[in-house]
Amino acid sequence: MNSPPNIDPSSQGNIPEVIEEFLEYDSASMKCIAFNRRGTLLAAGCNDGNCVIWDFETRSIAKVLDDDECSSPITSICWSRYGHQILVSATDKSLTLWDVMSGKKITRIVLQYTPLQARLDPGSSTPSLCLVCPLLCNPMVVDLNTGNTTLLKVSVSETCGGPTPSSRNKCSDGIASFIPTAACFNKYGNLVYVGNSKGEILIIDYKDGEVHAMVPISGGSIVKNIMFNRNGQYLLTNSNDRTIRIYENLLPLKDEIRALNDLGENLNDLNGVEKLKAAGSKCLTLLRELNDSITRVHWKAPCFSGVGEWVAGGSSSKGEHKILIWDRAGHLAKILEGPKEALIDLAFHPVFPIAVSVSLNGICYIWARDYTENWSAFAPDFIELDENEEHVELEDEFDLIPETVKVKGSDVNEDEEVDIITVEKDTTFSDSDMSQDELCYLPSTPIPDVLPIPDVLEQPDKCLETSLKLLDINNSSSPLSEVAEPNGNMANHASTPLQGMF
Repeated sequence: MNSPPNIDPSSQGNIPEVIEEFLEYDSASMKCIAFNRRGTLLAAGCNDGNCVIWDFETRSIAKVLDDDECSSPITSICWSRYGHQILVSATDKSLTLWDVMSGKKITRIVLQYTPLQARLDPGSSTPSLCLVCPLLCNPMVVDLNTGNTTLLKVSVSETCGGPTPSSRNKCSDGIASFIPTAACFNKYGNLVYVGNSKGEILIIDYKDGEVHAMVPISGGSIVKNIMFNRNGQYLLTNSNDRTIRIYENLLPLKDEIRALNDLGENLNDLNGVEKLKAAGSKCLTLLRELNDSITRVHWKAPCFSGVGEWVAGGSSSKGEHKILIWDRAGHLAKILEGPKEALIDLAFHPVFPIAVSVSLNGICYIWARDYTENWSAFAPDFIELDENEEHVELEDEFDLIPETVKVKGSDVNEDEEVDIITVEKDTTFSDSDMSQDELCYLPSTPIPDVLPIPDVLEQPDKCLETSLKLLDINNSSSPLSEVAEPNGNMANHASTPLQGMF
C-alpha cells in the first residue's frame, strides 16, 4: 500500500497506526486526559466535575474521584511526580488536589478567574505549588497550602518599564495581561516558560518574579500551548499562525538558574529588551517548524511522545478526528484519521507507541501499532513461504534419531545461582527519576454478580431455575465456607435460597 501524500516513508517507525480500542464512561463525558509518569494509569476529567482513573493495562476503571462540591466540567488534570496526587481544575474556578490512593481531597481552592490549565511543581514529590493559566488574567503560581497566589509577568514592557496596555486587558490588581497566555514549568520546576500573545517566550524565575530571558517567535502570533518533553531537552510551542515549533533547551538541566545569572553578568553591556533577547538566544534555539502546508489547519493539544522522538498535533477542524505525527527532524510520518467527531485532547503514552485522543462526544480512542501475525515466533524452525516449494526428502528424515542432527551441549551454567529478588531498573527513565515509593497501580475491589430473583407467584419456573443456580454457586464454594462439626463431619452452613422460599 502506498504512503499518503507528503509522507516520508523512511520516517515511519514505532508510532501508532490504528484505533485499537476505546474507553467510554457511562456516567459522564470525558473532556481531558493525562497519563501518570509510567503510563500505567490514565486519568480523565469529566463534564460532571468528577475524575475517572483507568487502569491502562486492563482498560478498566480503577477509581472514581467523586467531587460533591463540583458539578462543572474539568479543564485540566495533572499527576504529581510519583503519582500519589492529582490536581484538577474546573470551570467553577476551583483547584482540587486529591490523594489518589484514598480518593480523598487534600485541599480545594477557589480562584478569582477560571483556570484553563493547572500544573503541579514537577521538582517535588509532594508538591505544594502549582502553575495556573487562568482565563482573562496572567499566569500565576498558587500555594496549595495557604491559597496565596503570585501573578507572573507576561510582557517585556512590564520588566523594562515600557508602556502597558489599556485597562481592559488588566487584572483586578492592575497588572497588564496579554490574553491568552500559556505557561509551563521546566523539568525540575525552578523556572517558568511563558508564551504570550505578542509571540514571545519569557523565561521567569517565579520566586523573585523576574524575567531573565526572552525569545521572540517568528510571526509574532499568539502562543496557545507550550510544553517540555519528559527529559526537558526540547520545548514545543503551538501558535495562532497554524505552526508548531520545536526548540532545543541550551541551559544545563540541573543548574539553569545559575546559568541564567551568569548570562546576565556577561551581558552587562546591553540593556532592556536587547539584553533579554541576547540571553534568550543562549537559552533556546529553534529546531523545526511543523505545519500542514495544504489544509493550513489550527492545531489542538500538541504533544511529545515519551522521549520526544515524535511530535503529534490534532486538527481543530470541526467534524474530523485527525492526528498528524512528525519526527523531530520535521518529516511527516503518519496521518491518523478517526471517526467524524472533533478532537478536544490528545496524549502520548510515556513508554509505548500508543496515543489516546478524546472526542467531543466524550470517548477516548486508543491508537496503537497495527501488528501482523508472525507464526515463526512460535517455533524457531517454522519458515513462512510466499509460494509453494517442492520438498526434497532426506534419507534419514523420518529416523528416530537422524544422523544429521548433532546434539549440542547446553550453554547454561546449571550451577549458577539465579537472582529472583533484584528488580532491574527501567532504562526508559534515568536514575534520578527512579523512586521506590512511586504509585503505579491501584488495588481493585471485585464486585460479585447478583442474580435477580423473580416473583415466586408470577414466574415459578424462572424462580426455581434461579434458585438452582444460586444453590450450585453455594455448593461450589471454597472449603473455607465449610465448618467442621464436633463429630468431625463437615457441614456447609451457607444457607440456600430454597430455604424459606416455598
